[in-house]
Amino acid sequence: MQVQVKADRIELLKFSTPAMRAFHITWMAFFLCFFSWFGIAPLMPVVRAEFGFTKDQVGWCIIGSVALTTVARLLVGWLCDRVGPRLTYTGLLILGSLPVMGIGLAHNFTTFLFCRVLIGVIGAAFVITQYHTSQMFSDRCVGTANATTAGWGNFGGGVTHVVMPLLFAFFVSTLGVSPASGWRASMFVAGVTCLVMGVAYFFFTQDTPAGDFRDLRTATASKAATRGTFWLAFRDLRVWGLFAAYGLCFGVELTIDNVAAMYFVDHFPELGSGNIDPVRALSIAGLCASVFGGMSVFARTLGGYAADRCGNAWGFSARVKWLFFVLFCEGLLLMLFSQMRGLYAAIPALMLCGLFVHMAAGATFAVVPFVNRKALGSIAGIVGAGGNAGAVMSGLLFKSDALSWPSAFFLLGTVVTLGSFSSLLITDRASEVASEQSRAGAKGSRRRDTEVANAIISG
Repeated sequence: MQVQVKADRIELLKFSTPAMRAFHITWMAFFLCFFSWFGIAPLMPVVRAEFGFTKDQVGWCIIGSVALTTVARLLVGWLCDRVGPRLTYTGLLILGSLPVMGIGLAHNFTTFLFCRVLIGVIGAAFVITQYHTSQMFSDRCVGTANATTAGWGNFGGGVTHVVMPLLFAFFVSTLGVSPASGWRASMFVAGVTCLVMGVAYFFFTQDTPAGDFRDLRTATASKAATRGTFWLAFRDLRVWGLFAAYGLCFGVELTIDNVAAMYFVDHFPELGSGNIDPVRALSIAGLCASVFGGMSVFARTLGGYAADRCGNAWGFSARVKWLFFVLFCEGLLLMLFSQMRGLYAAIPALMLCGLFVHMAAGATFAVVPFVNRKALGSIAGIVGAGGNAGAVMSGLLFKSDALSWPSAFFLLGTVVTLGSFSSLLITDRASEVASEQSRAGAKGSRRRDTEVANAIISG
């Protein structure tokens, strides 16, 4: 659906316009989704001790947390094109809150994994966030708007590593409940926040600057126009190039969000020596892990803003080259982080790595709105699913008994560095078409000139 009267700039202190209202509510909704999606991650050392999970079982939990999100993102992208982001987001938040609260009922590995997989559905919120801001903001600032709402939402992945251990400590140390009850109560609180936000999203947003999809006078035409958009996106090789690029950045982000707390506890003697209280060790590990997610507050915006500036100055290809650059640097920094053996060296290395991971994610979705506007929801869904596909593949590295986790990080960095070159294959179809038309016009002109010359000669 193409709607004019989009906002040309981001006015952070303004809440009265539909665009800025959607801007703020989308990032807050995504923040809570990310917070709930990875709320269990910093509590996994407690869960692992309670259930006696093996490394293989922990690996399946990492993979399970992102596996179903791949399918969910494809579905919600299609739904955004059909019914609009407002209803899609409302339904996702309300339904997604149920497994977040329900994981507290888990009593063994099977039931825990089942709930962990279902919680992954809430990660599809990202696609709706990007779709909604793309509907509200013009080409001049859409990359920045997309990157900022996603980045501030992703910050939930950093905050959850701080807040959930503190919430757990409150239940255990202050209220005196058992650790088994403490992590369950913490997840219930996270689920309730998503439920409340789902209701708020319904009442305080609209689909476009002109109103909701169903209320627009062009609703019938728009519904017809959305038929076949998924296959239109599916056939476009540029979409799959962006799918791969997002897997190399957001897939890494999801993996680090899942494993960071356990990685710090298990691989740094400052926290895992046994000389520190387990509850305090969990809080410190969560704080260390949070520096990665914390970078999303500004880094993803920086990636999208830089892409907008490059695109406005030098065109579509400049956006793609910026994406390549940040992906390449991300891979190198992942390899650097894998070699850190001291806590005080690992934290700044993780921060620097997080800077480029989040910038790459912002740069990816600064390209997405320019691929094919007729299938924006489906493209956002496919590219968003690429992030989760990348996370599933990354999770296999951390599940393997043949690899230590530092080795897994190094190998992951190598894959990202080499894979970054694939982003250079993303081209501007509009420029190609114009070039083809120009060549065709030139051939036609030469043909006409030849025909005229022959006519003159024969005459």
